[in-house]
Amino acid sequence: MTHPMRRLLVGRTCAALATALIPTTLTLALLRGHAAGSTGSAGDLGLVLACELLPMLVLLPFAGVLADRFPPQRVVLAADLLRGAAQTAIGAELLCGLVRVPDLAVLAAVTGAAVAFGTPAVRTLVAATVDADQRLRLNSRLDVATGLAQSAGPATAGGMMLMLGAGWSSLLTGALFIGSATTLGGLHTRRAARPAGGGSGFRAQLREGWTETRRHRWFLTNVLGHGVWHLAAGFLLTLGPLIAVRSMGGDGAWVLVAQLGTVGMLVGAFAAGRLPIRRPLVGVAVGAAVFALPLAAFGLELALPWAASAYFLAMFGLGVLSPLWETAIQHRIPQEVLGRVGSFDALISFAARPLGLAVAVPVATLLGTSVPLLAGAVLVAAANLAVLLLPEAWEHPEPVTSQGDARREPVAAAGGGQPEAGSTAADGT
Repeated sequence: MTHPMRRLLVGRTCAALATALIPTTLTLALLRGHAAGSTGSAGDLGLVLACELLPMLVLLPFAGVLADRFPPQRVVLAADLLRGAAQTAIGAELLCGLVRVPDLAVLAAVTGAAVAFGTPAVRTLVAATVDADQRLRLNSRLDVATGLAQSAGPATAGGMMLMLGAGWSSLLTGALFIGSATTLGGLHTRRAARPAGGGSGFRAQLREGWTETRRHRWFLTNVLGHGVWHLAAGFLLTLGPLIAVRSMGGDGAWVLVAQLGTVGMLVGAFAAGRLPIRRPLVGVAVGAAVFALPLAAFGLELALPWAASAYFLAMFGLGVLSPLWETAIQHRIPQEVLGRVGSFDALISFAARPLGLAVAVPVATLLGTSVPLLAGAVLVAAANLAVLLLPEAWEHPEPVTSQGDARREPVAAAGGGQPEAGSTAADGT
């Protein structure tokens, strides 16, 4: 692994662990009444989390423009430093016992804004730093590291909360973000990403980004399909535990399902660079469509072994999907518009799952738990497999760095296929 790849892996792992610490820290701090003025109610928690989510959704399209206008490492540096400062401020106030719910809401909004501006820039940073034939391996490793961080985050935050208090968990979160900033902010990119209309204004560049997005049918079709499975995932994560407790053996049933899902996702991400997938968009479509299996299993209230196996397969598919999708975007979208195009992908993902979580219970109250899950299974399969109807899904394009300019890279690398025999660079982590 090259030095820039190691720095990317270390920096993104720090940021992923920090991100995973935040929800548990805030939940425990608020529900246990550590914040002054907190009633310990779910309403306080909902307000703070909403204040983090809304800036993300509003600012993402504008963040894509900045990711294309400025060097991506500088954008990531600023975003992670801002997140680190906000979380350090939360930690300091928690330790002093002075924090109020409005303070947490404002600092959460600052964190959400920083997430919005950092998200498109990370994808551009990978494309500007790593050669095309190494991106799939790096994206696979990044996903494994992110999955491990997401698994370790809640336990770490809970342990620190019990032993030291919520303030120290927030201080650790801030330190990790600052570590990510210093690791990634010093990366040297070989090609500076600049917007196609270099001298045009901000609104013109935003329009150019949307025009470029519409130009790629494969991208829009995939993003809509991913939005459907994110929405359906919100339903499953809300209704699945209820069904598991009611029909599959109690609380431990859902714990088993969730743990198997985590294992499946990690195995899938690890395997993504090793599987003989010659058409990455086909792999992306199938990986997303497999999420229909647990939706159907829980909708039909099958026995626990079937439901758990279905969820394992679904998360394995998503683990394979993520690095393939990142690599496909980095290969197929010109680098100077990658931030703007990618911001629309992140916007759909960030919006759809919370919507599913929010409406699952009201819909289930009207229709029961089976109908929305079974309908979701059909929609997830149909929306994602629709990509296979496009000729672009079966093409083998070469990586591009600017509009109409193809880099003469090995075609197998562009397709996300197997490395040369005997290659050791494809080792998972």
